[in-house]
Amino acid sequence: MKGLWGNRDFRLLWTGETTSMLGSMVASTALPLVAVVTLQASTFQVALLTAVAWLPWLVVGLPAGAWVDRLPKRPVMLLCNTVSMAVFGSVPLAAAFGALTMPYLLAAALLGGIAKVFFTLAYRAYLPALVGPGELLGANAKLQGSESATQVAGPGVAGLLAQAFGPVSGILADAVSFGVSVLCVRAIKVRETVVPPVRTPLRRQIAEGLRFVVHDRYLRSLMTFGAVSNLALTGYQAIQIVYLSRTLGAAPGLVGLVLAVAASGGVLGAVLAGRLAARFGAARAWLLCEVVAAPMLLFGPLSGTGWGLALFVLAEFGVCTGVVAGNVLTTTFRQQYTPPELFSRVNSSTSIVNYGTIPLAGVLGGVLGETIGIRETLWCAAAMSIVALPLLAPYGKLRDFPVRAAARPPLDLPLPT
Repeated sequence: MKGLWGNRDFRLLWTGETTSMLGSMVASTALPLVAVVTLQASTFQVALLTAVAWLPWLVVGLPAGAWVDRLPKRPVMLLCNTVSMAVFGSVPLAAAFGALTMPYLLAAALLGGIAKVFFTLAYRAYLPALVGPGELLGANAKLQGSESATQVAGPGVAGLLAQAFGPVSGILADAVSFGVSVLCVRAIKVRETVVPPVRTPLRRQIAEGLRFVVHDRYLRSLMTFGAVSNLALTGYQAIQIVYLSRTLGAAPGLVGLVLAVAASGGVLGAVLAGRLAARFGAARAWLLCEVVAAPMLLFGPLSGTGWGLALFVLAEFGVCTGVVAGNVLTTTFRQQYTPPELFSRVNSSTSIVNYGTIPLAGVLGGVLGETIGIRETLWCAAAMSIVALPLLAPYGKLRDFPVRAAARPPLDLPLPT
């Protein structure tokens, strides 16, 4: 067997996505750094950047799922990355002409967020067309692993670029990375089979996806847990750069280093996902990851200056390990559990709830950070992540994730190679 690395189209997808994700991770640090250092933005404005980037899931998430189910996925991915390249490429151009403002930065985050909605839905539906059912977990683990590696490198690169060329240079790097991704996706030869769209109203097609989720206890509980968990994690992360930069007085380079070391836990999580699933069963492995990860956030607000930053690194390292391993397992579960013709609609239906809490968390994190204090807000977010754990109850007695035998083959859990 040639394996995943012998699959040319998967290599191209992996290369393009890894490059693009690296750029996005650089930008995720560079955007708030531009707001804090260059534009002297308030805590609320910095948190608002996170909110507007995720707001499109609430606004266009449901119709996007129905549209993507009707369309070939590769052209959608190409268009989205091209739009993102243009949007983020305009930010350093505006800065060079002295036209960069906080509203401009928020508009770029919003437009980039819209492109990301369509790309994410198309990308997750496209992957099963490139790899066999038995390779899907390994493919997700590799993609999640490379994403985690970019989360390690991204903040550090952003910090170094900010120190050497100014914070806006990280956003330029993001635009270039989208260009590389466009070239890679264009070179993919596989064309997935698209089921001809049924001539039914868009509203009815959206309702089919919603109905599937609402009537399925496993997808419903997974969606609810994801919503509450994202509310806690995003509220925490929306103000973490303000916390490190202003509360603890860390320089941009040190902020990038701290976030890079903390994010290395995601690489470990991607490596462990398949091994934990093989040893304990996929559902039990996921529960273990979530139960261990949630309390780790409590170390964050205990951190301080100097060596006290180690506690912040420990908190984020533990969370990244558990969340990434869990994402590998649940992403594979949804891809194999959901009928292909409904996948994008089901994915958008769950995402509008899961990701829909992220804009709220960004605003809430900013408001609480300015009213009760940044450290106190971190405590609240950490507590909420623990409160979300009882929502995992429907999976409590399962060893492996359930399988829809009529629609998908059994969930295959090989060790990632």
